[in-house]
Parts: sequence; C-alpha cells; structure tokens
Amino acid sequence: MKHRLTHFIHSRGRHARLQKQNFWTHVLALFFFVIFVAMGALLLWPRQEASSRLLTPPPDGLSTTTADTPLSFSPILTWNTDEEAVSYEMEIFACPPEHLSNAKESSAAIFRTRSIYQNRFNPPLMSIAADQLGRAPLYWRVRAIDFNGTPYTPFSELAVLYTSPDLPVMNAPVLTANYGGRRGETLLYPVYSWVGQYDAASYEVAIYQENPEENPEAEPVELLSSTMAEIYDPEPHYSDTPFYWRVRSFDAAGEPLGGWSAVSSFRTAPADDWQVAVLGDSVSHGGGHFSYSPADFHFSWLHYLDFDTINLSESGDTSGMTLARFDRDVLPFHPQYLLIMTGSNSLRAGEDPDAVISDLEMMRQKCLQNGIRPILLTLPPIHPDNIQHVFDEPTAEDWQDRFAVVNAYIRTQVHIDMALAIEAPDGVLPTEYALDGLHPDANGKALMGAYVNSVWQVVKAQADAELKEAAESAE
Repeated sequence: MKHRLTHFIHSRGRHARLQKQNFWTHVLALFFFVIFVAMGALLLWPRQEASSRLLTPPPDGLSTTTADTPLSFSPILTWNTDEEAVSYEMEIFACPPEHLSNAKESSAAIFRTRSIYQNRFNPPLMSIAADQLGRAPLYWRVRAIDFNGTPYTPFSELAVLYTSPDLPVMNAPVLTANYGGRRGETLLYPVYSWVGQYDAASYEVAIYQENPEENPEAEPVELLSSTMAEIYDPEPHYSDTPFYWRVRSFDAAGEPLGGWSAVSSFRTAPADDWQVAVLGDSVSHGGGHFSYSPADFHFSWLHYLDFDTINLSESGDTSGMTLARFDRDVLPFHPQYLLIMTGSNSLRAGEDPDAVISDLEMMRQKCLQNGIRPILLTLPPIHPDNIQHVFDEPTAEDWQDRFAVVNAYIRTQVHIDMALAIEAPDGVLPTEYALDGLHPDANGKALMGAYVNSVWQVVKAQADAELKEAAESAE
C-alpha cells in the first residue's frame, strides 16, 4: 500500500512537472510562432505597398486662401505631388466638423471623390455649395491613395477655401505638360496633359505649326481626342520651328465647355544638333507608378543624366517596331551617339530572343553605316506578378531565360549594363522601385540615370573607337 502510495505521489509529481514543462513548451512555441510571423511580415515588407500603414506624412502645400486672397467659384485646388500616390481622395466641408479623424472619411463631408490622378483638381463648388460661395468659407482636405484603393497617407489638415464672385471661373482646361526646360524634356512623341473642368466628359487636343493665338486662321496639323486629361501622341513631331498645342473640353452631350485653353509650345528640332539620342520603348519614353506619364519628368531616367539627350522612344514598342521606325525617327537628327534599349515587350510576350537580337543588330549596323555610334543597353528585369496585377497582362513563364539570352548578346557589344542599375536580389524588379513591375518609378529611374552617368565616359570612348574601326574597315 505504501509502495502504491509512493508510486502514486511520484506519478502525480511527474505529471505536474510534465504539465509545467508542457505549459512552457507551448509558451515557447507560441513565442517562436509570433517571431516567425513577424519576421515573415518583415521579409514580405518590400512586396507590399506601405500605403495601408499610414506612415507617410499627409499631402502638404495645399492651396492657401484668405478673405483678402480668395479663389473663384470654379477654382483649381493644388497640393504638392506625392510620387508614391496613384490617386488622391478629397473631402469638402461646409464647416469644420468636430472630432475629425485624419485616418477616416467623414460623414460630414458635402463632397468626396477619389477620381483625382494629379495634384490639381477643379471641384464642382457651384453644384455642392452655391449658397455659401462668396459668403462663408468652405474647408477641404486631401489624402493619397495607392493602386489597390487603400489610403497611403492620413488626410491633410483642413485648408480654408474663400471664394469670390469677382474672379473669373475656370472656362477652359489648364495645360500642365511643359517641354524643353530641362534635361530629358525634349520628346519626339509628346504626351499632352492638363487639368480639366469637373463636368468635362471628353477633350480635343489640337497641334499646330504656327501659333493659333497669333494667327486665328491657323489650321491644326493633328487633332486628338481623349476622355482623360492626357493623351499620348501617336505621331512623331519634329521641325526646326516650334509646334503649338491647346485643348478644349466637351460635356456629356458633346457641347463645348467654354473655350480653348491657353497655347503651349514645344520644339523638337534636328537643327539643334543633338549629340546624344535615346531610342526605345516606354521604359525610356518615361512614366511609371501607374498614374505618371512621360510628361512627369521625374519618372524619366533621361532627367537624371549629366548630359543633354533627345528622347526618340515610343511607349508600347517591341524591338521590331523600334527597328521599323529607325530611319524615320533617328536619321533626321543624326546624333553622334544613340543609346538603344528595346525588346522587353517582345520577350515578355514570348518573342524568340534571336528575333530581338536580329532587330538590335540591324539597328546597330544602321548606326555604323550612317556615322552614328550605337550603344546598346541591357534590359532590366521585370516583375510578372506586378505586371499581371496592374495591367492584367500575362508574361512568358521563361522570360528570365529569354532576357538572359538577349542581354548576353548585348554584353558582347559596346553597351551599358542597365540591368545592373537596380539591384534585384531575387531576379525580379523590386516592387519598391517599380509598382507596375515593368516601368521603374522615380526612385528607380534616378538609379538608372546615375548608373549611366557612372560609366558614360568609358562607354563613350568605346563607341568612338568602334565607329573609327568601322570607318577604317570600309575604306
């Protein structure tokens, strides 16, 4: 009996110790599970948009008004650009609400929209607050939104909006694209952008070879239509005299909303003796982060170069399309150096790498035959998952092999190894440098420009030597 009792006591003791051990085992397991999840989240951090965390400061630089410096009843409200934003959300209030959260939409707003794709907007004040205009101020705020429709920042502080009936209302689009002022801003294929009136349903863009404000009889050389406040020109425009463009808007019934915008001009002139030209597809044409076009020059790697270039690139090009327009688009400018980067669209769609290599080699030979120094650029990696997410376009499963074959050929020629400009540890274009998986964002374009600058003098000398050798061989 004593033996059984002793055994029972020892068993209870062992059982208690085992329970205690099991308890701490579960605690440790839970601890390591939490650590594992946290580490996994950190590892996945670059793949996610930071927009849901509201860690980025809200938009700033909002339009400032006072009773002495009001805006019109149909104003353009502005704020500083957030290059990580895909769109913006605006709220307008009749008076400052109590207990207003900067993290949530407010039910007190008399107007709200997320359909803002630039840092400017013409709100419909006469529709939403007609009785208050010119009598009492309105209040507004804005926040940045990511591609998934998630707030990327908190709302800004409320801005006061005073209005006056004495100021002219917005009667025409206001042009925002401005070409030719700095490096990387001369494009053979311009993109026209503007701020449209809120009620506009469509727009007409007219391009002229003389200023229609100075000559009302001037006829446009091209007319373009768009339902958005921008359009890519499908035609190349070059001349030793400037081109002029303007925009007007139409309502849903097709009736004009006011008049023509002010006229803007651009110059793309062979007579300007461009020493360096860039030929390629949308990666060189410019734009990125879904909402930014080649008219947003921070999204062009040419903007970050230490030397002037003319941009002969066209968005959407395959290598075959770039070759097809070579004589028309390159030879009139006869640059001393031609940087060529094209083929990504071909390869991701499943094109044979040998076909891309053939196109590149033909362009290289055309250069040498015309006294132009060709410099090929290797193709940066892409991110198929992000391309699918943003553009709903599939990518060839063996795209990395296809890119590798073409880049191997390029590295046997005078080249700039642009594929090295943006570090890609896992072999794909990092999301933090390219939201859409194809077009590097402003930070990625800055790295590309910096890489070209770092090797330019060496590569330029190699290109000089190659053309000299080709000329001597032809004698």
